[in-house]
Amino acid sequence: MRGWLIIDKPEGISSTHVVRLVKRFFQGMKVGHAGTLDPLASGILPLALGEATKTVSYVMSERKGYTFDLVWGEKRSTDDLEGEILDQSDVRPTPQDIEKALPNFRGKILQKPPLYSALKVQGKRAYDLARRGEMVDLQERPVMIEQFDYLGETPSHNASRFRVFCGKGTYIRSLARDLAESLSTFGYARHIRRFLVGSFEEKNAVSLEKLEMLDKKALIKEHVLSLETVLDDIPALDLSSQEQKKVCLGQAIEVSIERIPHEGRQGSIITCLGPDRFIFALAHLVQGKIKPERLLKI
Repeated sequence: MRGWLIIDKPEGISSTHVVRLVKRFFQGMKVGHAGTLDPLASGILPLALGEATKTVSYVMSERKGYTFDLVWGEKRSTDDLEGEILDQSDVRPTPQDIEKALPNFRGKILQKPPLYSALKVQGKRAYDLARRGEMVDLQERPVMIEQFDYLGETPSHNASRFRVFCGKGTYIRSLARDLAESLSTFGYARHIRRFLVGSFEEKNAVSLEKLEMLDKKALIKEHVLSLETVLDDIPALDLSSQEQKKVCLGQAIEVSIERIPHEGRQGSIITCLGPDRFIFALAHLVQGKIKPERLLKI
């Protein structure tokens, strides 16, 4: 078994809890997730099964899509509904004000992660330090916001809805907090939903309720995607059985320029296909040689 199971995580449970449920379903199989979701967030949680865990890093670097509500007027310790109220403001920006502010949050920006985050500070999780009342100094870091759209007001009339397409490491809670502060008020994120991770969309996802209803064979047939799904855009190189044996032993092999895929370049990652057309390794292309990076069991 090697592949991807895309779970539609509901609000109110942690990503770790979902991983435990899937491990139990597959009787202890190795399971890894490609980017956590906050307990109060919902949506796509890609889970790698078996050998697919070796390809998690390729998914984590992919573009992601979110929708969220920004609740105006309150500053919260966690930048979401879970935190305590630290300050309040009566200022409510108009739709015109919001639209004018958004360009400042598009492209490559600097973002300070929430105090209550899983980032490590001197070997300890920031949220553990924050819960103990210790000072946490998280540095700003660059993130890429490809698209940031204002979708209108919510029925509650105290929140606005947004859609974001962003790169790795972006915190939606921070985005909500910083946008509100730029408009001279306070705000926090609510109803965060991730609807896209790379090539994985909501149509690929299965709910936990359906997971419990299906037997293993039905789940695998209907919902487990192949390991190759996340490697489709990586150049592939066909190898002979002899070359396959060498790569599986960790040996580098020379390849002629004619055999190198057109998309391949110096230092790039190549997927290695055996005579059976299955991907059995990920390798680096270095100075006309294929150097194995990760071996995948078929």
